[in-house]
Amino acid sequence: MPVIALGLEGSANKLGVGIMRHSDDGSVEEVLANVRHTYITPPGTGFLPKDTAAHHRAWAMPLIKQALADAGLRPQDLDMIAYTKGPGMGPPLQSVAVIARTLALLWGKPLYGVNHCIGHIEMGRQITGALNPVILYVSGGNTQVIAYSANRYRIFGETIDIAVGNCLDRFARIIHLPNDPAPGYNIEQYAKRGTTYHELPYTVKGMDMSFSGILSFLEQLVAKSTVVEAASAETGPNVVTKEDLCFSLQETVFAMLVETTERALAHVGADQVLIVGGVGCNERLQGMMHTMCEQRGATCFATDERFCIDNGIMIAQAGLCLRRGGAPPLDMAQATVTQRYRTDAVYVAWRND
Repeated sequence: MPVIALGLEGSANKLGVGIMRHSDDGSVEEVLANVRHTYITPPGTGFLPKDTAAHHRAWAMPLIKQALADAGLRPQDLDMIAYTKGPGMGPPLQSVAVIARTLALLWGKPLYGVNHCIGHIEMGRQITGALNPVILYVSGGNTQVIAYSANRYRIFGETIDIAVGNCLDRFARIIHLPNDPAPGYNIEQYAKRGTTYHELPYTVKGMDMSFSGILSFLEQLVAKSTVVEAASAETGPNVVTKEDLCFSLQETVFAMLVETTERALAHVGADQVLIVGGVGCNERLQGMMHTMCEQRGATCFATDERFCIDNGIMIAQAGLCLRRGGAPPLDMAQATVTQRYRTDAVYVAWRND
């Protein structure tokens, strides 16, 4: 019999509910529903954990009902429930965990806690067909270069301070770009219109990266400059455009990501790269990675915003993988959350390659 899983994701400002169906042997994997709602704050502001948690509590049942309706299913048709155990923001994670435990008890379904990054990886592999790629995981809370070996997703390099997505989001606040639909998306649109590159700090330390210094440099540059929209046509010795700043930031941080990914690709002898995480939607990042892969005779895989941005189906997918690998469901006392949950802490029993 096929196995159907409901996945609940809420580690940051997006609440996602997804439903996946696997065949008995896992050879057929099908997306049945994928719905999401984002907590959006005014320009120049971020999202507080307690307010984000309240958003998730308010939107959980409407999204769950919508997902079941989209899939044409009833609660009794589900075989399991999966939720994000971590990493992420504490209060939002806790809100979703409470919802997951409640549904598991009400509906009598086994419950699985999922590593957020593993969800991104397994969803990316399923959608793109990538077999054993080097993975670049880039989001608002994580930046890692990963490769699979001996039943673990091994971290070859990562940020040593803030994530690349956090760097982009915070810069969007500095120059007051809107948070709707997402600050990173708006930076991408502004960068497309940029024409002048401003040299920024480029910090790669072996396989690791640092983004906080770039953000501090930009903050100081903005403070001492007159920042305008390119359409204003204003000129002067201290005038810089938002478009050029966004262009310069993207070119710098994406070059750092491509460099470290290329080094991992060469080290493990892989011929595939998979980009996952919310920042992975960026077309400029995908284009730079495609160019590098073409030069090395490799293939670059990426997905669109339906699968890159946090969603429920990636949690359902990872939960189904855990089940296929023989992991037992959680007791209610075990169904907790953790803000720090390393990618390489998960034993990948469902892969034997």
